[in-house]
Amino acid sequence: MAERERFDSYLDPAGTRALCERILTGAGLPADQSAVVVDNLVRADLRGISSHGISRMAVYTGRVASGGLSTDGRIEIVSDAPAAMRIDARNNMGAVAGTQAMRLVIERARTCGIAAATVFNGNHYGFAAYYSMMALESDMIGVALSNAPPTMAPWGGMAPMMGTNPFSIAAPAAKHRPLVLDCASSYVARGKINLADIEKKPIPEGWALDADGHSTTDAAAALAGVVLPFGTYKGSGIAIMIDVLSAVLSGASFGMHVGQLYRDADTPQNLGHFFAAIHIGMLSDPVAFKAGVDQIVDDIKGSRKAPGTDEIFLPGELEFENEIYYMKKGIGVGAGVLRDLRNLSQTYGDGTDPEILQKPE
Repeated sequence: MAERERFDSYLDPAGTRALCERILTGAGLPADQSAVVVDNLVRADLRGISSHGISRMAVYTGRVASGGLSTDGRIEIVSDAPAAMRIDARNNMGAVAGTQAMRLVIERARTCGIAAATVFNGNHYGFAAYYSMMALESDMIGVALSNAPPTMAPWGGMAPMMGTNPFSIAAPAAKHRPLVLDCASSYVARGKINLADIEKKPIPEGWALDADGHSTTDAAAALAGVVLPFGTYKGSGIAIMIDVLSAVLSGASFGMHVGQLYRDADTPQNLGHFFAAIHIGMLSDPVAFKAGVDQIVDDIKGSRKAPGTDEIFLPGELEFENEIYYMKKGIGVGAGVLRDLRNLSQTYGDGTDPEILQKPE
C-alpha cells in the first residue's frame, strides 16, 4: 500500500460533517443544500483527496456569504430530448446542481440506454468521481467532466489559458471494487497547491511555473503563475477537449473567460459540466461485463512488476482503501485548515472549536 500523507490532526468525520453544515447554513445556504455540499467535501477527504475536501470550506462559505451564488437550489432544463438535456445550473452551488443533473441523466439512461447532459452557469462542483460513482448504484457506467478557471498553460506556453479540467469515469465490477478514474488534466490538481499555500508548505518541482515562467516550489508563487498539463501535449489536448464538451457545447464560459473561484466572490463563474450515464444492460450482458472488468483487474494485479514496485494499483483502488482508513483514523487536516474551520465556526457557526473533534491517537 502506498504511504499516506501525514497530517497535524485527525477529526471525527461525523462531527466534522455537522460542523461544516452549520457553517454553510449560517452563511446563508439552506440546510438541505449544505448537507449535499458537505457530503461532497467530506467524501473527498475520506478518499484521500484533501485538495477537494474541507480545505474548500473557506472559499465556499465566502462565496455563499457574499451573495455571489444562488441559494434557491433550482436548476432548469432549457433544452430537452429523451436522451439529452441542456441544463441551466442558475449559479447554484456546484455540488447542488451537479447532483441533480447526474440524477436526471441516470434516470433517462434507464429507458434510453445512454443519456447525457451539458450544464452551464455552474460553479466548482468538488471532486468529479462524486458524480460518476452515482451511476454505479444503478449498475451503470458514469462519466463526469468539468472545466475550471484558467490556471493552466497549454503545453509550450506560460499564460493561463485553460483550467485543470477534471474528468472521471466509473465502471462496476462483480467480485472486485468498481474501477473509478478521477483526475485533473494538469500534472497535479491546483487544489493541492492551494492547500500547500494554506499550510505554508513547499510544492514539488515540476508542478507549476511562477509568473515569469520559471519552475517553482513556492506555493504562493505557483498560484501567481500557472500549473502544467500532465503528459506534456497530451494533457494539454485533453484539457482543451474537456472545455469543448463541458463548456463550448453547453454555452458556458470556457478557456481564459471562466470566472475565478478564489477571487471576485460576488461574480458568477459560469462553469460548464458534462454528465453521462451508460446502461450496461442495454448494450451488453451485465454479468459478462462485470466479469470482464474483474478479469482486467486480475490480469493487471497479477502482471509482472517493475523493479522497486511492490503493487500495481487500479483506478480508484487507493481511494477505496483510504475511505476505510480515514473513517477509522479521522479526516486529516493541517494547522491552516484547522485555523480556517475555527474562524468560520466563530463567524457563521455556533462557535464550536474543531479542536474538540480531534480523534485520539
